[in-house]
Amino acid sequence: MGLFSGCIATIPARTLHSLRTDGAPCYDRERESETAIVDTHVHFRPFGGAAIPFPEVLSYFDRTGVLFANIYGIGQALPPASDCTYYLHCPGTPTLPSLKNDIVNAVNFHAHGREHVHLTLSMTFPDLSRPETVVAGMRLLDREFPGAFGWMGEVNLVKQALFRNAHEPVSASVLGGWAGFMQELRERDMPLAVHADLGSDQEPTLYLALIEEMLRLYPDNTVIWMHMGLSKELVSMDPAEHIGIVRSLLDRYPKLMVDISWRVIHDNYFTEAEARTRYVDFLNSYSSRVLPGTDFVASADKDFNTYRTELEVTSDILGDLDDTAFHNIALGQNYFRLLDLDYTAPEVCSDSD
Repeated sequence: MGLFSGCIATIPARTLHSLRTDGAPCYDRERESETAIVDTHVHFRPFGGAAIPFPEVLSYFDRTGVLFANIYGIGQALPPASDCTYYLHCPGTPTLPSLKNDIVNAVNFHAHGREHVHLTLSMTFPDLSRPETVVAGMRLLDREFPGAFGWMGEVNLVKQALFRNAHEPVSASVLGGWAGFMQELRERDMPLAVHADLGSDQEPTLYLALIEEMLRLYPDNTVIWMHMGLSKELVSMDPAEHIGIVRSLLDRYPKLMVDISWRVIHDNYFTEAEARTRYVDFLNSYSSRVLPGTDFVASADKDFNTYRTELEVTSDILGDLDDTAFHNIALGQNYFRLLDLDYTAPEVCSDSD
């Protein structure tokens, strides 16, 4: 095992049906790919410009052995009249929350066959600084696409990369106003996936108090902390300190989960040997609380090779996990349990199998 030990070309014929069948063959980590079969974090819509066609994105899953995926839009869309496709390339251009990508995703979801992959539609429109608008948006999507959405997020509590595009952290004074839509999410048993930067290299825990207040107010909501709070603005934090913070939050808030999507985490935290060992130990210890994902953004300037690389990079650390953690994270058991799906991850083969 180790860096990029998974070989997508050797993936056997695992299918959705096989994960519903009692007595499915065990998963042989020596012969089968160690890339995740679940991608819980895929943006089918870009910030601006043209998207990769929906059926083409589905073909990427077929070609890489991904059997389950979340359909994220991009809640913070660039203006339609802008010729910009990525917010970092156009500072000063507002990227504001919008329903349009969720609507486009829902139309595509219903229009295209999905026999080879299980898809979960996500609401990405909410402006967390204007919580009074969220339930109305949920109801609108319900009317247009009854029963279609099963997830909310990725939504932004604080995302420093967007500060030059008219985004500001949600004020702590606003968090109490979330009560209405958080209750709605609880009633639907719908997870909330939140982008919440922990801080920056200059102030690594700048936003920790804001994150803790969100969790304190809503301990009964399933919240998924995107990227474990890491970002391009926080690439040099002491791994021991970071892991200590994540452990503390997971211990205090049983409904909290984290995702390990985005290659920024791999490139800055999972490659150095000592740090990697620390994170492997952490993931093994908290394996029931972790979700995998690529954070792939389907803009038209990308292609299958881009997706395959993102899957390989973000799955790389999975090859070093113990069998229980691999079963929970890479093979999807956490995801199935979270969404109460009628699937079971295959058991990992033992030496005697």
